[in-house]
Amino acid sequence: MKHNKTYYRIDYNTKKGTVIIEGPVQSEVLKNLDFHEGLVAFRLPKEQKKALVEIASFEEGRIIIARDAETVIGYATFLYPDPLESWSEGNMDNLLELGAVEVAAPYRGLSIGKNLLKVAMMDDAMEDYIIISTEYYWHWDLKGTGLNIWEYRKMMEKMMKAGGLEWCATDDPEICSHPANCLMVRIGKRVDQQSVEQFDRLRFRHHFLF
Repeated sequence: MKHNKTYYRIDYNTKKGTVIIEGPVQSEVLKNLDFHEGLVAFRLPKEQKKALVEIASFEEGRIIIARDAETVIGYATFLYPDPLESWSEGNMDNLLELGAVEVAAPYRGLSIGKNLLKVAMMDDAMEDYIIISTEYYWHWDLKGTGLNIWEYRKMMEKMMKAGGLEWCATDDPEICSHPANCLMVRIGKRVDQQSVEQFDRLRFRHHFLF
């Protein structure tokens, strides 16, 4: 399928000043921006910048960023599920994974994560996709936020709902390995029934075991 991308931007006023939330941004734009030293959830800022530049170059890849002047202080990534993940087994060209949402610690609590997802969904092309997010408690910054598992889960669900993603049942073993883990899904308005049924088969690959 053709992956159409339309750029959107909002200027979001916070108690720390105006934060620009925009995207999808191109690789060349990301290369010229600094990354906040607090973006360390997945890798060091320099390495994370390199990873996002690469994702932005993918045909299906989408990077939405939040920046304070010329410094990226938050981002959300959308791309095909990793080939090593079971969600890629259907080879669905209209299935994207919300791979990561991260906001630097000094900017948390300002609803930046929610607004990253809102800007992402401004693009009408998102109605052509099934968007998934796999939430695993071992990826959550419980120490940094001071939240317990269930408080963090509630916060994540609230943020995902800002982008139209809702809790969805699955028998995926990794998600089912802990009750706090969950699958969040958004099915675009133009996704055909055949794709929905194919996705349902991915969600329940192990139903024959029960």
